[in-house]
Amino acid sequence: MTEDFSIVEPADVPTTRFDTCETAVRKLTEPLGCVELRVNQVIVEPGEVTTPHTHEGQEEVFVALTDGQISIADEIHDVPEGGIVRVDPETVRNLLNRTEETHVWLAFGAPPIGTVDDFGAYVVPDDR
Repeated sequence: MTEDFSIVEPADVPTTRFDTCETAVRKLTEPLGCVELRVNQVIVEPGEVTTPHTHEGQEEVFVALTDGQISIADEIHDVPEGGIVRVDPETVRNLLNRTEETHVWLAFGAPPIGTVDDFGAYVVPDDR
């Protein structure tokens, strides 16, 4: 891999689980060599819900690789395949799946905070 670019096939990166829920994630930041943002592929199976959270100081962009659902400030939004969602750092967000199909997302966070394994400033509101 050169320092100028990298190409990663997400399926080649093993899945892990988020610390706060059972949702599968492929942490792509390190394999891509990213230093200015965090990148994850999130796989949300039917019935799964990721933990509602914010990221102090980190804006997130979600790209729906399939049809998907996201909750932003407790309002659920259906996002079509190819749809893109931006969420500011202080807004509570989480992915969920109330369908019978698997949802696959790419999640980008910038600026990078914490480490690949410990996202740092990951805030779960007290009222959850």
